[in-house]
Amino acid sequence: MVQTLRFIADGMLGKLARWLRMLGHNVKYSSKLGDKELLKIAKKEKRILLTRDLELYQQALSHNVEAFYVNGKNEAEKLAKLAKRYNFDLEINLKTSRCPKCNARINPVLKEKVRGKVPETTFTYYNEFWECPKCGQIYWQGSHWNRIRKTLEEARKIFKEN
Repeated sequence: MVQTLRFIADGMLGKLARWLRMLGHNVKYSSKLGDKELLKIAKKEKRILLTRDLELYQQALSHNVEAFYVNGKNEAEKLAKLAKRYNFDLEINLKTSRCPKCNARINPVLKEKVRGKVPETTFTYYNEFWECPKCGQIYWQGSHWNRIRKTLEEARKIFKEN
């Protein structure tokens, strides 16, 4: 089993936080947390601080907080660099995936249970669904999965090149 990493992401990395959650990692994120709070939580909860703020990155290192300075022109490049540094797969496993919105683990749910909670055409054309037990969000592998797959393919390509 792949180890789940624990991150805390600064306010500039909401999109990356959602990607990491889909990949199964535990990512604390709030755009409302200040630098001091981020450092305190990272240290207390033994989380890796992800930041695009060079000053915050340097502060973290000086306070013995593990940190990663995130740079990259797109999400695929950022994911590739993180995967290289922390040795994780760039594959979504729906058994370990987390809710991109709230970070809870998503669970498979019977199709019948999502009737009325998803668009009728979605209910007609899809048979597999996942639900977040915390926020109630329903997920399925719709047309957006093509974009998700493309981004992860690009990230794997970048990972291999570097």
